[in-house]
Amino acid sequence: MVKVKICGLTDLETALFAAAAGAAALGFVFAPGRRRAGPEQARLICRALPPFVSRVGVFVDAPLPEVAQMVDYCGLDAVQLHGSEPPDYCRALGERVRVIKAFRVGGAGLPADMGDYPVAAVLLDTLVPGRAGGSGRAFDWRLAQNTGLKTPLILAGGLTPENVARAAALVKPYAVDVSSGVETDGRKDRKKIARLIRAAGEAGSAPLQM
Repeated sequence: MVKVKICGLTDLETALFAAAAGAAALGFVFAPGRRRAGPEQARLICRALPPFVSRVGVFVDAPLPEVAQMVDYCGLDAVQLHGSEPPDYCRALGERVRVIKAFRVGGAGLPADMGDYPVAAVLLDTLVPGRAGGSGRAFDWRLAQNTGLKTPLILAGGLTPENVARAAALVKPYAVDVSSGVETDGRKDRKKIARLIRAAGEAGSAPLQM
């Protein structure tokens, strides 16, 4: 079954709801933006989550010591990198925590070097100039078929309760990552979270382990 990560969480009640609804991972954004979770709030939520729910910190070109500090302070299980972090950065960080590297996909297709990164998983998001992620726009999912990657693939970008099952059936990712697709008026919508997790659960996925 395809796993679901709900990203951009900023309050404990919604995070606990998403975990109870079946989310396998929850994401906390440490980069500037409206979905940013402060270190204290992220730590509070991470400590309150039940076991077997992965806590993922999202960073964009942050200094390595800063990321390492947040990993320890909040008790993060993984970090998700949405900037221009090179393979050596990922390798160094991977010595202490699982690393997910995000790549943006546009009309030119998949980045040629994404298989060169020593990471636990690769995430594909939509290329939108000036945005590191969370745009709510989908790319051509056919580009993500048969990537040949040896690491698990996470699909993101424009996923909603209405289209996530179709996207998962087409790409067969290890997991899907959703933020704006489960929001109403810029805030997380619990009904949409529940509907998306339920819809994703109806789609098959390759039995990869992360």
